[in-house]
Amino acid sequence: METVGLGYYLEDLPQGRQFRTVGRTVTEPDIVNFINTIGMTEVLFTNTEFLHRDAGFEGRLAPGSLVFCFVEGLLAQTANQGTGLAFLGMDLKILGPTFAGDTIHVECEVIESRPSETRPGRGLVRTRNTVVNQRGEAVMVYTPMRMIKRRPAGEAR
Repeated sequence: METVGLGYYLEDLPQGRQFRTVGRTVTEPDIVNFINTIGMTEVLFTNTEFLHRDAGFEGRLAPGSLVFCFVEGLLAQTANQGTGLAFLGMDLKILGPTFAGDTIHVECEVIESRPSETRPGRGLVRTRNTVVNQRGEAVMVYTPMRMIKRRPAGEAR
């Protein structure tokens, strides 16, 4: 019997494949809990008067690291569930702000996919992950390299 909810194997991720995740709304409690948990209690995230007066933003700003963690969670729940083995590195650019109330999702494109030369049964996949808000604005782009499982011999797609 098939188990649903598992991630993609190397064979499911050829170069050029594209997919997107479901959305996740960032809430004010998410931001407050995150900044307090990691100690990122700088005025940019704790003082809305400073944010408006000195930074020129309205609303509660979400740290880019929170946005990254949320979208990695969206990917872990779907594309990498049970098949992801290691996060090996990335380049990351923050393109715009994310605020409480914004709904974000990830649009992924496989830009590199190959079997591991040194680890049998494993492959390396690099994706271009674009984080998009509800207005269609790209707020972050990053290109992680992951080690993932290959499909076990004899297992059907």
